[in-house]
Amino acid sequence: MNNAYLVENGVMGRVAYGRIAPNEDLVQSVEKLCLAEGFKNAFVRGALGSLVDACMGNRDGSYQQISGPAVEIVSLAGEVRSQEDGQLKATLTGVVADTQGNVYGGPFVAGFNLICMTFEVTLEEWLPANKL
Repeated sequence: MNNAYLVENGVMGRVAYGRIAPNEDLVQSVEKLCLAEGFKNAFVRGALGSLVDACMGNRDGSYQQISGPAVEIVSLAGEVRSQEDGQLKATLTGVVADTQGNVYGGPFVAGFNLICMTFEVTLEEWLPANKL
C-alpha cells in the first residue's frame, strides 16, 4: 500500500473578523474577505450565523437543498487557498440544522448559500514557508 502525504510548513499570520450582510453568499463572501485583507491563504477559525437556505454537496457529486428560512450553521470549518491563476478558492464544510431540528453536513456549494440575517466569521492567515 502506497501512502503519500503532503506536509506544508509555514506560520500563522494576521487574524481578521468579518461580518457578512444578508443575501450575500457564504463561500464567495469568505473569499472576498480574504481579498480585502490581502490574505492569499487562510483558515476559518470561528463562525456564527444562519442561512436563508443551504445547499451542500454529497459524496456522489449530487447536492442536497436544505430549506429555511433560517437554516442555522452549527459548525463551520475550511480554508481559502490561492490558485495558480491568482484567484482565491474557499473550501468550506459544515453542519447545519433546519427549522425542524434535522441536521445535515457536507461541503457548502459556492453561490447557493445566502446569509439570512448576518454572519460573523474569523479567519487566520496562513503563510506557507515556501512562499515567505
